[in-house]
Amino acid sequence: MSGRGARLLAWGLFGIFVVLAAATPVLVAIRNGHASDALVALGIGFALVGALVASRQPANAVGWLLLAAAVALGLDTFTTVYANRSSSPGAQWAGWLNSWLLFVWLYVPALFLPLVFPAGRLLSRRWRLVVGLGVGAVGADIIGAAFTPGVLEIPSDRPIRNPLGIGGPVGDALAWLSATAELLAAGTLVLGALSVFLRLRRAHGRERQQVTWFAYICIVALVPFVVLALAGLVAGDDVPPWLNVVQVVAWWSLVALLLIGLPSAIGIAILRHRLYDIDIVINRTLVYATLTLTLGTAYLGSVLLLQLVLNPLTQGSDLAVAMSTLAVAALFRPARRRIQLLVDRRFFRRRYDAARTLAAFGARLRDELDIDALGTDLQAVVHDTMQPVHVALWLRSPR
Repeated sequence: MSGRGARLLAWGLFGIFVVLAAATPVLVAIRNGHASDALVALGIGFALVGALVASRQPANAVGWLLLAAAVALGLDTFTTVYANRSSSPGAQWAGWLNSWLLFVWLYVPALFLPLVFPAGRLLSRRWRLVVGLGVGAVGADIIGAAFTPGVLEIPSDRPIRNPLGIGGPVGDALAWLSATAELLAAGTLVLGALSVFLRLRRAHGRERQQVTWFAYICIVALVPFVVLALAGLVAGDDVPPWLNVVQVVAWWSLVALLLIGLPSAIGIAILRHRLYDIDIVINRTLVYATLTLTLGTAYLGSVLLLQLVLNPLTQGSDLAVAMSTLAVAALFRPARRRIQLLVDRRFFRRRYDAARTLAAFGARLRDELDIDALGTDLQAVVHDTMQPVHVALWLRSPR
């Protein structure tokens, strides 16, 4: 495909998503549908980054994967709202389309992006087998959902039957095919994570930063996903209010990370527009996440302890809460410094060693009088901290 053709196709797909994202909220308002369906516009990041990457780098599969996911998401949401009224013209076919589009916009980026990011190429030809497993998983899921007989699993005012459902032995085999597809998808996900890990180990320089951006956002997204999974296991029929709040926060955090954070990280990494130092982002994440957990635990523990001790004297006043708040505020700066030191020492050893080297040089600088020895020490410090290819020092000759 020529460069002009690729640009036209990429921005054409972007335009399709924009039209669907704009039409869906209107349809929701007209039909009094679910307000959450109107949030399809949050997928604009996938469409925009996909169009930018595909138009500038047509050979990079990442852009086309993002565009395919965005258009499928727009179609899935629009057909969900449209098929809500079974009396609408073509509602049966809209419901049929909706029944399998999920496997396109969810599985395509999840299974294939880790295998080809960031340059759009596999690690080696042997990874084509993994791509085959992913294609088999997506294809089997689509076939199973598209031709399974019975009522379609979509929200509608009246049940809508699958117009292409196949009964008999073939219908029974479709259920087996869907179960096999889930196993193939799980295996592809695991191998995709392995591909990212291997690529991160082998990459250097700019490519390493690109892969680190992608791995970072994926690992952060695992946190709310695990929280939701654990909450689903713990919660029974009667969900306590605090657990309901945790589930809502985790769900929207996951949505924001996947629909906004992931395309943003991909765009920064591939387009390299202000490719920020990902090590700093990871460092700050570790420091402030640990600091939040530490101070939160200290605050809750101190409130409970002080209420237990002071309750006979204060008779239900808020003195324990006030004292705990002041104590946590006083702990913020020393705790942050201590945690920063621990994170640097454990995960960012080069930065920690550089800081120690500079501190030691500063101590020697106060007592050093020999200009030649000082120059030698300065070159050694620059070499150890900055690690340049060459180090040279020019001194102004005395007059």
